[in-house]
Amino acid sequence: MDRIALKAVDREVLGKKVKKLRSQGKLPGHVYGNSKEVEHVSVIAGEFTKVFKQAGETGLVDLKIGDDRVRPVLIKEVDIDPVTDKILHVGFYQVNLKEKVTVPVPIVLIGEGPESVKMGETVVLQTLSEINVQALPTDLIENIEVSIEVLREIGDSITVADLNYDRSTLNVLAEPEEVVVKLDSAVTEEMKKLLEEQEAEAAAAAAEVAETAEGAETAKGEEGAEGEEKTEGGEKGSEEKTEGQEVKIEEEKKEQST
Repeated sequence: MDRIALKAVDREVLGKKVKKLRSQGKLPGHVYGNSKEVEHVSVIAGEFTKVFKQAGETGLVDLKIGDDRVRPVLIKEVDIDPVTDKILHVGFYQVNLKEKVTVPVPIVLIGEGPESVKMGETVVLQTLSEINVQALPTDLIENIEVSIEVLREIGDSITVADLNYDRSTLNVLAEPEEVVVKLDSAVTEEMKKLLEEQEAEAAAAAAEVAETAEGAETAKGEEGAEGEEKTEGGEKGSEEKTEGQEVKIEEEKKEQST
C-alpha cells in the first residue's frame, strides 16, 4: 500500500480550548507509540478527511510535523460527535517500520451471487466483516477481497482458510475453519419458527374474537326473550285489569237500580 503524506503542526492549545481550533477548520490530535513521548498536533480537517478515506486504519501515513519531523503512523483513533457526525479528535499511532503490528483489515465481497439470490430464494450472509492481521507496517493491505461467485448451493461457504492474501508477509489471526461468508436459505429455521408462532397467535386471536362475538349474540337473544315475556305479562295484566273494571261497573249499576 502506498504511503500517504499528511501535514501537521505542533499544538499548544489543550483541553476545552480546542473548540477554537475546530472553529478554524482544524482537528486536534496526538501522536503516540514507538516508545516516544506523546506529541500534541493539529491537522487541517479537510486534508485529514481525504487521507482517512484513502488510508483507513491500515494505510501507512507519513505525518509531517512542521518542517523537520516525519512520523510513520497509522490512524488508530477517530473520535466522532454522535450528534453531528463530525470528527472531534484524531489519534496517530507511530510505528516502527521494522516491527510487526496488529490491525483489523476489512473483508470486501466482490462478484455476483447465484440466480437464487436474485429470485429471493437464498441470501449471502457475511459472518465476518473484518479480520485481525499481523504484518510489518509497510506490508499492510487495504482490505481482503472475497469473490462470492463460488457460492452455488445452500450451505456453500468460504472460510478463513480460503482467503486470498500474501501469506509470506501477512499473518491472519483467526481460525482457518471460521466462516467468512455463506449461502443460506432466504427463510431460515429461526424465521420459519417465528412465522409459525405469529400464525398461531393470529389464529388464537381470531378464535377469541369469534367466541366473544358469539357470546354477545347469545346474550342479546336471551335479553330479547326476556323482553317478550315481560311484554306478554304486561299485556295479560292489562287485560285482567280491564275485565275487573267492567265487572265493578256492572255491579254498581245493579245497586243503583235496586
